Amino acid sequence: MKKLLLIVNPRAGKNKSREPLYDAIARLSEGGYLVHVAETKASGDATRYAREMGPCFDTVACYGGDGTLNETISGLMQLTKKPLLGYLPAGSTNDFAATLRIPALPYMAADIITQGTPMALDVGRHNDRYFSYVASFGAFTKASYSAPQEVKNALGHFAYILEGIKSLDSLRRYRCKVTTDEEVIEGDFIFGSVCNSTSLGGLVKLDPNRVRMDDGLFELVLLRMPRTALDLTSLLLSLKQMQYDNPGIFFRHASRVTVETEDDIPWSLDGEYAPSAPVVNIENFHGAIDLLVKAPKK
Repeated sequence: MKKLLLIVNPRAGKNKSREPLYDAIARLSEGGYLVHVAETKASGDATRYAREMGPCFDTVACYGGDGTLNETISGLMQLTKKPLLGYLPAGSTNDFAATLRIPALPYMAADIITQGTPMALDVGRHNDRYFSYVASFGAFTKASYSAPQEVKNALGHFAYILEGIKSLDSLRRYRCKVTTDEEVIEGDFIFGSVCNSTSLGGLVKLDPNRVRMDDGLFELVLLRMPRTALDLTSLLLSLKQMQYDNPGIFFRHASRVTVETEDDIPWSLDGEYAPSAPVVNIENFHGAIDLLVKAPKK
């Protein structure tokens, strides 16, 4: 029988009932796994569990939101031989799961772990920290880590939308020099993201035809500081409609991105706070982890 480590965040998501978790564990057991549950009690626990216990298991899965997944991946990235990764989304937004079409119902996601196929997933590193799908700064970004957990649990996407709208009332420009694989861009930006997802905090959507999570490339999005309210409206409308030819939008694919600035720019890594740094080096680790996803139809 295969062995599975299930890392559980009991605080994640709107539903505090244990029934969805028990249903998922039952499906995993029926699918041939001997399941060992490790429940997190503090920040960093998921990383420690994955790093210290992961080598003893065939598969490491996590039950929680994007932050729990981030911690689990961060732990696995420290292993020489990495077990398979499974994900049971139970957070308030679940951008990563939405991109990969992993069901929000845990028992259905458990079926993917037992019946799915491995996909070589790209993993990002922001200086010395890993991220699974996005590193971002500026407008919308603060909402991902400033909204209280109880608000996220109660309102889900709406909490992010409320916080994001409030940030537009006091747009701040960030002077940056951004270097990609092949070019350099300098300017004043209100938002920047290096991502591997089609959904960022439930607010920013990227064209799914342009995003692949296993191609060794990130999607870099920079929004220039608008000069007028009309420019801002046009910028946001173009972003919503996924039209990247707007002069205020810089969109590229890149495997490496360096952001240099003298400004104080806090970052968000998968919705978790990261402090400002004068130089941020972001690198794509191509196919670093094998994630279990829905098997393709024959």
